[in-house]
Amino acid sequence: MTAEDLRETQVAWDEVAAGFDEYATPLTISFAEMALDRVDVGSGTRFLDVAAGSGALSIPAARLGAEVVATDISPAMVELLTARARDEELTDIEARVMDGHALEFEDDTFDVAASQNGVSLFPDMQRGVREMVRVTKPGGQVLILAFGPPTEAEFLTFFMGAMQAAIPGFDGLPMDPPPLPFQAADAEKLRAQLADARLNDIRIDTETWDMEIQSAEHLWDMVVNSNPIAATLVADLTEEQIAEVQRILDTKLRDRSGGSGPAVLTNRMHIAVGTK
Repeated sequence: MTAEDLRETQVAWDEVAAGFDEYATPLTISFAEMALDRVDVGSGTRFLDVAAGSGALSIPAARLGAEVVATDISPAMVELLTARARDEELTDIEARVMDGHALEFEDDTFDVAASQNGVSLFPDMQRGVREMVRVTKPGGQVLILAFGPPTEAEFLTFFMGAMQAAIPGFDGLPMDPPPLPFQAADAEKLRAQLADARLNDIRIDTETWDMEIQSAEHLWDMVVNSNPIAATLVADLTEEQIAEVQRILDTKLRDRSGGSGPAVLTNRMHIAVGTK
C-alpha cells in the first residue's frame, strides 16, 4: 500500500468511525464473545487484534483477562477503542495506529492474533494473514472472523432490496469480484489462504450471527456507517429517496418481527482458526 493509498484509506475510515462505533460495534461484540471460545484466551494471554475498529473483538478479549494490543489504520477508530476501554476500566488494552499489511512487531510476539471483519477487508488479504502468522508464537493461534456469502447476510440483502425498490436504475453492489468485505466468503478458499500462510490444524466453522435491528433508521445507520463502500453508495441520494428506502425497510422489518419488537436478521459468518 502506497503512502497515498494509506492516507486515503485512513480518511475514508475516519469519516465513518463515529457511526461505526455507535451502530456497528455494539452489534458485533456479541458475535466476538462467542467466537473467542474457539481459541485459548485467558489471564495473561498476549492477544493481537488486527484492523480492530473500535474494539468489538478487543474489548471481549480484555474482559477475559488477555493483554490486548489492538491495531487499526484509522486514528479515529483507535481513539474510540481507547475510549471504550477507558469507560470499562480495562487497563490491559494498548491501541495503536498501524497498517495490517506491515505489522510493526517482532516475529513470534503474540499467543493469539485475531481479526474480525478486518483482515478480510484488506486489498491484499493474503499479505495481512501472513503478517498475523509471522507475529504469532510457535504453537499460538490465528483467529479470523469473516462474512460468508453476501446472499446470506440479511442486513445487506434487506438494505439492498430496499435500495433497488426505491431507486430507479440502482443495480446493487458488483459481485464479480465480490466487494472486499466478502472476499473470504468461500470457506475453502479461506482455508487455502490459511494453509498457504503455513498454519496447521485449520478449522473453519460457519455460524449464524443473529442481529437485532430496532427500526428502519437503525438498520440504515448501521449499514451506511459500517464501511466506506456503503457510505459512498448513498452519498448522492436525495432526502426523498432516503425516506423511501427507510419506508420500504420499515415494512420489511415489521414483516420479519411480526409487527412488534426488534427484527432479527441472520448472517452467516466464518470462524477460522489455525495453529502456527
